[in-house]
Amino acid sequence: MHHRTRKVEHVIVSAHTARTGAAAAAALLTGISLVGCQAKESQTPASSGDNAPAQITVDASDTTCELSGTENATGPSTFVITNNGTKVTEFYVYGAGDRVMGEVENISPGLERKLIVQLTEPGKYQTACKPGMIGDGIRGDFTVTGDAVQVDTEGKFKEAADNYKRYVTSQTDALIPAVDVFVAAVKKGDVNAAKAQYPIARTYYERIEPVAESFPDDLDPRIDLREADLEPGQKWTGFHALEKQLWVTGLQPDANALADQLVADVKELNDGVKAPNFTVDSTQIAGGAQGLLDEIASSKISGEEDIFSHTDLWDFEANLQGSQTAVSSVRPILDERNPDLGKKVDQRFAESEALLQKYRQGDGFVLYDTVTEPQRQELSRSIDALSKEVSQVQGVIAEQ
Repeated sequence: MHHRTRKVEHVIVSAHTARTGAAAAAALLTGISLVGCQAKESQTPASSGDNAPAQITVDASDTTCELSGTENATGPSTFVITNNGTKVTEFYVYGAGDRVMGEVENISPGLERKLIVQLTEPGKYQTACKPGMIGDGIRGDFTVTGDAVQVDTEGKFKEAADNYKRYVTSQTDALIPAVDVFVAAVKKGDVNAAKAQYPIARTYYERIEPVAESFPDDLDPRIDLREADLEPGQKWTGFHALEKQLWVTGLQPDANALADQLVADVKELNDGVKAPNFTVDSTQIAGGAQGLLDEIASSKISGEEDIFSHTDLWDFEANLQGSQTAVSSVRPILDERNPDLGKKVDQRFAESEALLQKYRQGDGFVLYDTVTEPQRQELSRSIDALSKEVSQVQGVIAEQ
């Protein structure tokens, strides 16, 4: 997954106010802003089936963002994004006020990703590709026509949304005391205790990171920005800034201030997910599951996430757990519509989890710098196989 100025929200939430919840929810699972991409030709793509979302191809490069169509009907829209550039890119769909309706990030050069966005109201939207995952992106207009449609929010859909929101809340509730323990050790100068608590505290965050990515005000970068993603003049805060001090430089004069800021930021996240205007869109939950797997593929497998501590496998496990919980939330719907896919997803999760257990050590894992390249490739292949199955879940849930 990883953050630059603002990671985005493959998770499943949709909030409707301008600051605390607004961008958060909608972006969550599927959103990606198509705003501002250059379109090849305005057209309404044909649907591949009676209930299948219309597909729009997006050809992304370092300088262009070309859509096969810039108009579609209300309801679920599917964007198939191919990165033909040299930089990792993101894709967004924005509503009024730059509200993120859907987004997908960490699309590496040569890769294809699918984003399904529920655009239930007719009107003007925007799309955007973000080469390098920074800035406003290459934006373009996108028009949605037809009558407003109502997404099913009752029955199994309401149950799925409620269950997932409870899970998100449980994780942010647990994140606060875990960060408190970590920060207390930092402020005491107890480096060994802080190192031991670092991967534990991050677990709760990594299980639901796409939710944090959906919030405005750069909340996710404040908590989890990596040094490699810093922009010129940008202040570095959060877990990774303290990670470097603990493992590389020694605690610096600003360590206590960084620790206090981390506490404040995770409390802001907790308050945000508990706000009445923070809601979960059940059709986007599977997008959040996919986003967490992409997080593993884009930054965990390479070892670039926890580059100083090498505690990547803790994050790896947390992302897997978060993804599996997201899929479980929509499982009643999936089993009703495509039970065979559910069984395949279960099998792939079991295989990936079993492989990860090979690297267990005590209550945690071996350090990632001891995992060989062939072993990393084995992990990568397992996640790719899992991702292939999970990528189909969102389309099944979005069917009308």
